[in-house]
Amino acid sequence: MSPKTVSATAWRDRAACRGIEPATFFPVDDEGIAAAKELCAGCPVRTDCLEFALAAREWEGIWGGLTEVERRRLHRQRRRSA
Repeated sequence: MSPKTVSATAWRDRAACRGIEPATFFPVDDEGIAAAKELCAGCPVRTDCLEFALAAREWEGIWGGLTEVERRRLHRQRRRSA
């Protein structure tokens, strides 16, 4: 792993989801989405997680407290305003 990659993902060590089963963030129903978003709500690195997901084009799962649809919408909004 390059130093740039390490610094770009160092936020993961402070994430509220650290140690939680990854499947939690790939829910299959509304109840699962709500549970994942609740975990993200108080996370100290939520913004870093979201920015990582947008930059890496992580379109599946909950990242930074947003669903796939919400991240795609945000990505389009940012492109339009740029």
